[in-house]
Amino acid sequence: MSKDVVFKSPETEPSALLQEFFETFPFYESEKERITRAWNFLLEHSKGIVRSCGKPYYLHPMRIAFILAQNEFDADCVIAGILHSIYSLNVTKEQAEAEFGKEISTIIDGTSKILNIPVNSKTLQQADAIRKMLFAMADDVRVIFVKIADRLDRIRNIRNMENSKQKQLAAEVIDIWAPLADRLGMSTAKNEFEDLSLKYTNPAAFQQIKAVISQKKGERAAYLENAVQKIKNEAEKSGIEVTITSRAKHFYSIYQKMRKRNKEPGELFDLLALRIICQKNQDCYTLVGIVHSLWKPLEGRFKDYIAMPKANGYQSLHTTVMCEDRPLEIQIRTQKMHDIAEHGVASHWLYKKGTNRDMVTAGSLGIFNQLQELRERPLNDESFFQKLKDELLGDEIVVFTPNGEVKQLPAGSTAIDFAYMIHSDIGEKIVGAKADGKIIPITQELKNTQIIEVLTNPQAHPTENQLKHARTSKARQKIHAWLTANDPTFAEKNAIAKADSENVEHTAQIHPLLGDKKKPHKKGAGEKVFPPNITRVKVAGMSNFMVTFAQCCRPTYPDPIVGYVSFSKGVMIHRADCLNYLRTENIDRRTIPVEWDDSDIQK
Repeated sequence: MSKDVVFKSPETEPSALLQEFFETFPFYESEKERITRAWNFLLEHSKGIVRSCGKPYYLHPMRIAFILAQNEFDADCVIAGILHSIYSLNVTKEQAEAEFGKEISTIIDGTSKILNIPVNSKTLQQADAIRKMLFAMADDVRVIFVKIADRLDRIRNIRNMENSKQKQLAAEVIDIWAPLADRLGMSTAKNEFEDLSLKYTNPAAFQQIKAVISQKKGERAAYLENAVQKIKNEAEKSGIEVTITSRAKHFYSIYQKMRKRNKEPGELFDLLALRIICQKNQDCYTLVGIVHSLWKPLEGRFKDYIAMPKANGYQSLHTTVMCEDRPLEIQIRTQKMHDIAEHGVASHWLYKKGTNRDMVTAGSLGIFNQLQELRERPLNDESFFQKLKDELLGDEIVVFTPNGEVKQLPAGSTAIDFAYMIHSDIGEKIVGAKADGKIIPITQELKNTQIIEVLTNPQAHPTENQLKHARTSKARQKIHAWLTANDPTFAEKNAIAKADSENVEHTAQIHPLLGDKKKPHKKGAGEKVFPPNITRVKVAGMSNFMVTFAQCCRPTYPDPIVGYVSFSKGVMIHRADCLNYLRTENIDRRTIPVEWDDSDIQK
């Protein structure tokens, strides 16, 4: 998403703005009637409404349409962009669906829901949870693109806002929308988000970087032009057609380098970059060889993202060379790689180039990220969009608190887990829960995007049933600890259950260990068979040592056992497979031979 939207037509003439749209983007000619109808629908419902800056309401939706059209999204996405805030004008979802169809109304509805998400994040973890929440709420991934276009237009026009709202929007963009655009591989939008946000979150640093970049502009242009010409000459000799662009790195990237290296912008040298675009993959590798023959590459600065693409689908060769005693970063990629690098997943909605102006259908779309072969696999609408959501959400759910905070939980979590995530005291007192205002069992699995309210009672306390249905380790640990400390029967029942389980397990081991003479008498069919009640242990071949049986593994005859000398409990006896035994400090020096004393068993 690129190129700031500046209308040539008068802003007070809506029909002229629409005509400019079709002249600028002629490939929407076949969809002219539908887009015009959407525009007139917006004008009808926003008649006489102006923004706080005093400008007509419809300008922002038209700028969004331009941003989406610059990326050549399909007509449904553009129409949804025009109508993205139509619900705030007393239009219902049913009206939108009746006028423009279910697909467009779904995108509008998803965008409308996202408009109401509180996105003020205080930590990186919260910001990541909010980004995942956005995807969880988006039934159609184009909802995210419409919202990115909306935020991009707002940050471009941030100067029209109050100071407090400027800082709030800038922080939101840097925390949520720039990383989300990066995750989708939309580097142009990401860079613009970051640079414009920096201008308002740290204006001093922005102006400092701007001053350094502006210095010796003519000298820098001559330096880059010289490098470009050398590469073009060598590429022509090899029969490779290239397009080369030069640029200074974007401000936020320089700002990050300043922080990382603790340097002033004037102390940084690798601020310049070239991008070489060719047509074939093999040409990329030939070109990197040409570049390295012209200038010495810096060690450790070559990266092959063609063979190993980034998670967001980005592919390119990166190298940094010393050109005229100055570091120069060079990126080399094909045109197809460049489209994906600039627009990310949005590049899959591009119109086919040619006279027929056919749209790329959803059936021909490939997946936007991961390995290159996934991009070649045809997927239908449902699986394509679901794959995008699964990629970001994985085995997790994201839900709201009643005051709008976003919480991230493992899939399968219940209101019990949610309560303990909020606070241990709330978890201990939970007696009920509501999801989206409706009472639900506290043991019911939660779903993405639900608003969860916990009902508590000061007399309540954790129960074994809650322990059984808790999914998160925090909830299970807290409940288990409370029951152990406050329920006298809990530990006893656990011990009995463990002993019963071990007795059954050990029955099969008695015969080979003791032989027929040591086999306990079997009283009757169907009765449990228990090993002899042996509790004595020989230490280094001798009896009468003070021994203590470890409570972590509770060894019983005929478990294989190990022992070590403790500081206050004589010789500690563990099962041989006990992890706690292996973690004991200086265990190699403190271990002592032990064995069960089974001398009383009838021979």
